[in-house]
Order: sequence, then structure tokens, then C-alpha cells
Amino acid sequence: MALTARERGWHTLVPLAFAALAAACSESQQTTAPEKFFTADTPRYTAGSGLAGPLLGRGTIPDGFKLKRKNGKWEIDINAKDPTDVAVQSLTFQPGGQSGWHSHPGPVVMIITSGTVTFYEADDPSCTPVVKTAGQVFVESGEHSHLGRNQTGTIATAIATVYAPPGAALRIDEPASGNCSF
Repeated sequence: MALTARERGWHTLVPLAFAALAAACSESQQTTAPEKFFTADTPRYTAGSGLAGPLLGRGTIPDGFKLKRKNGKWEIDINAKDPTDVAVQSLTFQPGGQSGWHSHPGPVVMIITSGTVTFYEADDPSCTPVVKTAGQVFVESGEHSHLGRNQTGTIATAIATVYAPPGAALRIDEPASGNCSF
């Protein structure tokens, strides 16, 4: 079946329109108000950049859970008394990418799967870098603000497991800590 000139036009325009819409949606969005809307009391949240990652899965353990295991001298004991969400996310830090200052509603265990990620804690007055490379793990309680940065020229990847109250946001944006110059 041959298409008319008008139908051929639509067949050309529709894919182009979807491509333009997809490009517009993928552009980074401004996450803070323009400078003129800030007052002296307004927290200045820091947006991440060069960081992306899909949520691989999230589920709820409805009655909480207790895991206790001893194997020779090695022992582990984890106890969640209340219902708990467990979420897993794959993260990709572009060279120079960073998470922005943030916290979490519960603990996070992050395995660096390739490259190097450097972490900074808001409650560390000296802004001491904590460098983690492929195969190393970064564990955080989620109670205070922190930032992860890829300070190298190559991509870094990680898998993060977050434990949180059911339905809670997995990331809480925080204002810049003031202890670090970035």
C-alpha cells in the first residue's frame, strides 16, 4: 500500500517529535529556585550531576526481619523490628560526576563495581576524602549528609542497597555542608 504525501509527512514528523520530546526530557532540570528567590534562611540544596542509575528493584519485608548467623569466628546479626523496604539501584558516575549532598532514611550498603568513588561526610570538619575502588564497600547509616564524587577521568559504577521505612523516599536532598569547598 502506497502512502500519500500527507501520510509520508506524518510518518516523518511523528518520530522526530518523539525524538525531540525524549531529548527535552533527558535534559537536566533545575532543582533549586533562581537566585532571586533565596533568602538568608533558605537552605541551598546541591543537585547531583553526571550521575545516573535505574532502580533495579524495591520490595517490602512486611514484618521486619532478623538475620543472625555464625560461621566459625565470623558472625553477623541484623535486626529490623518493623516493616522494611529493601531497594537496589545501579549507579554510574561519569568522570567528574557527583551525587550532590544528601542523606537517606535508613542504612545504605554500596559496592563499587568499577572505577573509583570518593565520599565526603558533612559531619567531618576536615572534609577528609574516603576513597573506595572496585570491589570495596561504602557503608553509611543514612543519618547525616554526605556526597559521592568521581574525581577521575574514567566512569565509575556501583550497586547500592538501601534499607528504608516502607514507601519512604530513598534519597533526601540536603544543603551544602559548609565543611567542604565544593
